[in-house]
Amino acid sequence: MVMKPVRIAELKSRLSEHLRRVRRGYPLVVMDRETPIARIVPYDAGSDVLVVRRPAPDAAALQDVPLPPPIRLRRDAVRLLLEERRTEP
Repeated sequence: MVMKPVRIAELKSRLSEHLRRVRRGYPLVVMDRETPIARIVPYDAGSDVLVVRRPAPDAAALQDVPLPPPIRLRRDAVRLLLEERRTEP
């Protein structure tokens, strides 16, 4: 099975057409420029599907959950991020 690459702009402009192809069994690879970022495959009723459930009625509201204390770094976080990005392939 060969996955057809499709760029984001094309997917947005012709979404229904692409989804019809997926429904017929042809998977897609969504590309952000030259980088694959997602795969759209036909739904398989027998496969594991992530089910998202609502929080329990007695769960705390998100805005009421306390945040952890800020991390104290000895180095500049922006500099660390830039160094990491320079070393990645």
